[in-house]
Amino acid sequence: MESKKLFVKKIFSLCLIFVCGFAFAQNSVFTSPEALAESSTGSRAADAGFAEQEFRRGVQAYYRGAYNDAVMEFEKALSYLPSENIILEWLGKAYYKAGLEGVALAQWNIASDNGYGGLLLKNKIEIVRERRINDNNYDSPIKYTESGSYPGRNGERLIFSQPVSILPNPDGSVWVVAYGSNELLRMDVNGFVYQRSNGPLTGFDRPMDIIRLNDGNILICEFAGDRLSVFSDKGKYLKSFGSKGIGLGQVIGPQYTAQDENGNIYVTDFGNCRVNVFDSEGQALFSFGQRLEGFDGLTAPTGIAVKGDKVFVADAVKGSIFMFDTAGNYTGLLCLDKTFIHPEAMRLWGNYLIVCDKNKIYSVDCESGSVFENVNTGNAPSRVTCAVPDVNGNLLATDYTSNEIYVMAKLSELVGGLFVQIERVYAENFPKVTLEVKVENRHRQSVVGLKENNFVVTENKGGVLDYKMTGASSANKVADITLVIDRSPESARYEEAIETAVHEIARAMDSKGTLRIVTCGQVPVQEYEGSPSGAYKFSLKAVKNPLSPACSVDLAVRLASNSLINGEKKRAIVLIGTGSVSPAAFEKYGLTDLTAYLNNNSIILSSVLVCQQAASKEIDYLCKNTDGKEYYVYMSQGISHVVKDIIDTPSGIYVLSYKSSLPTSFGLKYLPVEVEVYLMNRSGRDDSGYFAPLQ
Repeated sequence: MESKKLFVKKIFSLCLIFVCGFAFAQNSVFTSPEALAESSTGSRAADAGFAEQEFRRGVQAYYRGAYNDAVMEFEKALSYLPSENIILEWLGKAYYKAGLEGVALAQWNIASDNGYGGLLLKNKIEIVRERRINDNNYDSPIKYTESGSYPGRNGERLIFSQPVSILPNPDGSVWVVAYGSNELLRMDVNGFVYQRSNGPLTGFDRPMDIIRLNDGNILICEFAGDRLSVFSDKGKYLKSFGSKGIGLGQVIGPQYTAQDENGNIYVTDFGNCRVNVFDSEGQALFSFGQRLEGFDGLTAPTGIAVKGDKVFVADAVKGSIFMFDTAGNYTGLLCLDKTFIHPEAMRLWGNYLIVCDKNKIYSVDCESGSVFENVNTGNAPSRVTCAVPDVNGNLLATDYTSNEIYVMAKLSELVGGLFVQIERVYAENFPKVTLEVKVENRHRQSVVGLKENNFVVTENKGGVLDYKMTGASSANKVADITLVIDRSPESARYEEAIETAVHEIARAMDSKGTLRIVTCGQVPVQEYEGSPSGAYKFSLKAVKNPLSPACSVDLAVRLASNSLINGEKKRAIVLIGTGSVSPAAFEKYGLTDLTAYLNNNSIILSSVLVCQQAASKEIDYLCKNTDGKEYYVYMSQGISHVVKDIIDTPSGIYVLSYKSSLPTSFGLKYLPVEVEVYLMNRSGRDDSGYFAPLQ
């Protein structure tokens, strides 16, 4: 009886192998000659069958975030089918996510040279290669060209009139003040107006400028109303200050505004030919810009900007930019008379001032005063009044005369388009499929604020059912953070400062997200993982990792990154230490590979210094090239805002879902999916695939 059962089991196993082999033959994604061998006889080469199994495991490992495992599986698959292009493409994707961009490019180039992937793969190769060569210096002067616009009219329907100033938001939307229609508007990245405000109870009276204050509220200057109005970040009116006149705190035709690091508000008072200064509560402090010995005085003050202890004021009649200190003392000229025709708003952008001058937009170096023309709107009637960089790497400009808002982009961005990547495919609940899609520009900047209608999802080039956007990481208010603590003998002198940094960051997380602590010695050790509240009383006396003169920063960063890959979409590593590194700190992984690993997995790296010295050039490089920042543990405002800065960093990951209508062949068939993204005159696309659960 038992032998009969054993015989039946063997027959069943053989039948199962035959059925699976036949299914592989019918549903194979492979197209190389080796894979298609013997297909005419109803079977296929054994190597192709083994390759298909390894390929399936590799795709699943990739979507789990196990990129090293994925590399191994794809390498095994290639050992069976060395010339199979789709395996080469996926192997390149796994290497890319593992931070080995050079190796990834080599695999993609082989596939592309074989005629695989078309323009889509060629564009991906070009973008990744360009990123490896160029740095992320976004604020250098460069030419911009129009990529789209938000018109004030749609046929006969008036949307807004005479836009005069604009303020970008971290979520990709913008606030616009319309001088002609006396209103405040909020628009999304597609130019759709979804919020309007007429201002205080009495309404706006020719709103002229809008800026964001240090506390997150927004300030609007009213030219004819001779006042300044404060609104919440949601657009709710809070209060007004200032009045018409020539006395202290009074204005006549206020134009543009700025705020310094101490919270003081500066307003160019066009009618009184001066600058008025208020404190953060709106109380008048003093004014400056009047005629003094050695200074002829302001004639027609317009644009204003503050950088550190320097105040820059543009004069529309003289066509120059004057410099003052924050106490109002005249310190000299940044740009000579007649440099500009009629300068208006000025905005700070890194080490430059963005200056609007009739139909042109200039970048002015804050130190040397050198002028570079970024934009020329042409010979049509134009009066550009305000230009600001937005979160997506564009330059937004209001044109008062043409009644339009321009969206300007770098020419290379328009030609190359957007960089779209299908990061994850979740098919556990097939036929419901969920995608995580990452959208960036060519210089790694996340593109945020996209809506459902900016995406087109297809299966095998055909439409899908029940498509919808279910989330965008830019809206997330939770972050996973891993603290990497320096265990060098030098850092041992700053135990109290290190513990203070850990306590403040843990409390700032407000028991949200996951906090991990990794100690960086000769070998990194993960000391803690769990709720941030568990680290409120963290002590270095409890750590396992001993002090070492040769701390491996590279290994510690890799260990910290591995735990974050499957975490929250807002995620970061914070290095806590003296900022110094040993000669062996980056012996296993170079800075280029580490930076690529962090960026390709959307991980920010920041540092908290426990002593007043500059961080090493290696730490500085990692911070600057991953959107991170550097902090001093005892800075006056504390370091609790480290968490806020991490959460506020733009993240261009979107979650899309749909219902698949493709046959799965019991989960053995590779199912293709494509995503296209459209924004203004720019677009991008990515193709990928997945396997449904086995049945």
